[in-house]
Amino acid sequence: MLKVGVIGYGYWGPNIVRNFNSTESACVAAVCDRNRGALARAVKNCPGVAATTESRDIVTSPDIDIVTVITPVSTHYELARAALLNGKHVFVEKPFTSTAAQAEELIGLAERKRLKIMVDHTFLFTSAVRKMKEIIDDGVLGDLYYYDSTRVNLGLFQHDVNVIWDLSPHDFSIMDYLIGEKPVGVSASGRAHINAKEDIAYIMVYFPNNIIAHFNVNWLSPVKLRTTLIGGEKKMLVWNDMDADEKIKVYDRGVDITTREGLYDLLVSYRSGDMWAPKVDQGEALRIETEYFIDCILNDQRPFNDGEAGLRVVRMLEACDESLRNNCRMVTI
Repeated sequence: MLKVGVIGYGYWGPNIVRNFNSTESACVAAVCDRNRGALARAVKNCPGVAATTESRDIVTSPDIDIVTVITPVSTHYELARAALLNGKHVFVEKPFTSTAAQAEELIGLAERKRLKIMVDHTFLFTSAVRKMKEIIDDGVLGDLYYYDSTRVNLGLFQHDVNVIWDLSPHDFSIMDYLIGEKPVGVSASGRAHINAKEDIAYIMVYFPNNIIAHFNVNWLSPVKLRTTLIGGEKKMLVWNDMDADEKIKVYDRGVDITTREGLYDLLVSYRSGDMWAPKVDQGEALRIETEYFIDCILNDQRPFNDGEAGLRVVRMLEACDESLRNNCRMVTI
């Protein structure tokens, strides 16, 4: 039985505790939070768990096998590094680290110690994202043309990061997983209205194979929207995460081009066929993710959402920051 130590029992921490405790091969042995009220809730919700305000009690404990870091991103590097140095596998909330250099160091340390890192890109374990991956890999959409994502709502404002670092890691990780190609450049524009950090941003991501991606992230929207459009040469896909019944819709719509001799070289015709909504199973993504991480540890397998996946996301986030500082100039990755 693997023993888990959870650092951070705020918004997401209780979900982490509940899901690790729901697995057959692991249980939460200790919880750490500086807020004593949060610790009291942890003990109430999980009787018998050890509670501490000191993270070193978790990372140095000989009884702990896995350390989960569910804290502000500015603390991820130091906590994850301490856990790895003490021989613990690490589960880190998104985004992985504050800088790519920090991520690279943690990846190297884990490899030397033969330990696993998993970055909590929870959406990759949803049935909808997995179904989209299956559709794309099966060639249903054909060659991809574009990826367009909207993730907006009113709040929640973060005190330590801007809207890009708060919301974009979800969509960057999903895009990285679905497309499977490394982008070559990123540009971003944004504005701060409520405080000193951007609360609205628009991001462009460029790929070498002519795919272009666009992201709209916003803390100042009157409505909550979670939609993604993926366009291909054969078909197009819409994912509406707010739709409980038909999250994914595949449209047999597009443009067909033929050539002919004479005045016009190209003939364009528009195709408007059927729409179908594939069945998407229900299930808690975090439960699947925690079980997968445990399985990777027990069977010495590398998670697909490992430190390298987290590093790719952090590199895009850093490129966004650089582009913001330079008037939306494209930054090479």
